[in-house]
Amino acid sequence: MSRTRTALLAAMALVAGATGTAFAVDPGGPGTAAVPCTVDYKIQNQWSTGFTAAVTLTNNSAAKSSWSLKWSYAGDQKVTSGWNARISQSGATVTAANESYNAQLATGASVSFGFQGSYSGSNAIPATFTLDGVTCNVDDGGSGGPTDPPDPGGPANRVNNPYEGAKVYVNPQWSANAAAEPGGSRVANQPTGVWLDRIAAIEGAGGKMGLRAHLDEALRQKGSGELVVQLVIYNLPGRDCSALASNGELKPDEIGRYKTEYIDPIKAILADPKYAALRIVTTVEIDSLPNLVTNTGSRPTAVPQCDVMKANGNYVKGVGYALNKLGDVPNVYNYVDAGHHGWIGWDDNFGPSASLFKEAANAEGATVNDVHGFITNTANYSALKEDNFSIGDTVAGKSVRESKWVDWNRYTDELSFAQAFRNHLVSIGFPSGIGMLIDTSRNGWGGTARPAGPGPQTSVDAYVDGGRYDRRIHLGNWCNQAGAGLGERPRANPAPGIDAYVWMKPPGESDGSSKAIDNNEGKGFDRMCDPTYTGNPRNNNNMSGALPDAPISGQWFSAQFRQLMQNAYPPLS
Repeated sequence: MSRTRTALLAAMALVAGATGTAFAVDPGGPGTAAVPCTVDYKIQNQWSTGFTAAVTLTNNSAAKSSWSLKWSYAGDQKVTSGWNARISQSGATVTAANESYNAQLATGASVSFGFQGSYSGSNAIPATFTLDGVTCNVDDGGSGGPTDPPDPGGPANRVNNPYEGAKVYVNPQWSANAAAEPGGSRVANQPTGVWLDRIAAIEGAGGKMGLRAHLDEALRQKGSGELVVQLVIYNLPGRDCSALASNGELKPDEIGRYKTEYIDPIKAILADPKYAALRIVTTVEIDSLPNLVTNTGSRPTAVPQCDVMKANGNYVKGVGYALNKLGDVPNVYNYVDAGHHGWIGWDDNFGPSASLFKEAANAEGATVNDVHGFITNTANYSALKEDNFSIGDTVAGKSVRESKWVDWNRYTDELSFAQAFRNHLVSIGFPSGIGMLIDTSRNGWGGTARPAGPGPQTSVDAYVDGGRYDRRIHLGNWCNQAGAGLGERPRANPAPGIDAYVWMKPPGESDGSSKAIDNNEGKGFDRMCDPTYTGNPRNNNNMSGALPDAPISGQWFSAQFRQLMQNAYPPLS
């Protein structure tokens, strides 16, 4: 069964304010079958002169082999571009017609598209929509318009952005670790992700709270308002095929155990009516799918374990199963991990990664409607915004893309990548309402090493290296990076297309051990966490840039946390 961001039979949305908050009108009850079609029109983002909107059309009449939806604006709104439909405008009247790939519209089926527009003054929602000349959102007996909107906070209706208007859960165990560090009380109240990185984590292991304990504490923190709980779903068979530090407990062929011993128990807990009032955000399987694009086949970065996972299909099957099962829970919001710009930003990775994500989103009974959005930079260090150079700059006759640091990437920072990747995902068939999260937990790069302006224009390398905030030796370095700092504090709606900046990786929890350490969590030793390591093709044979004396992944790393606070940007007060 497909899930959309609002109830499938939601009728015209009444939008409050510029943030796109919507109240869906449900035409339910005995007369529902008499409504020939319903339209859910939402303003996702709005600024002084423009906006983006998402439209979901549901056909309740006979199946159609093509469709055309029309509406008229009361103001001066103009559609400037669109996706997943052929959109034209004549005066105040807009027509959205099917593309060849979404022309079929069965009885009860829905189709989503989106567009960007301009306006001045007010930006009122259109009053009437017609599908092939038939008025939607009104029963065909002409008995009048939609009924009063129900409470939008009910668990049956997902909101457009779960972070909007909500507090976010503070893990009391992480908070205690942070507060115990000198100066840590300045950030100890920040929300972070809860990592379910092995089967035992569901019930609680190694002194850490289990899933129910976290959800019970979340209910206590919630009070009378809304609250988001952030969970990291992270236990695929053959997990992290290219990074030994975060290898998991399940062998490459144990997809059955992943389903029955991991995902099914998590779903059962999340579906408990006791927790229906929480907004539960799941970050689904970080680092998995991108590995199948970049680290397989004949590429110099290929890893045999990744070829195994591509051949057996268990990454795709596992992600699809998780999306399907967790997406059945009405108050769960699935966000799929999408790597980061220093991994997926190159031309030969960008499109293939999006296509693979779509394949996974349609596997094991899932559909793209089970995906509420995507998250980038999870547990990584890519700078949010590089202000001192841009991809279009030229220095000494050479493009910034030719610098050793950018290395022909299309993007210089995480915000531009996340926004572009979102648009591409929508263009290949993901719902137009998907939003992005960016993990800013360790990408601040402040402190004394932060450049105050552009580098010298003596060469393109001097220009980029002198001006970049990200001080890593190489974009491919990912383990306990020296010099990193806390980034932007978590907040909702920080930029167009971005649902929130989040701290999904709890700052101060290690990425991996600096040397081999015996453990019962299945976590190996990766030389990329060894500060003496001279590198591999995945970081162009550079030094690892890792901090010394780190514990295994997920354990508290005091020295790292203190450095993150010292180099925070924006700085801590």
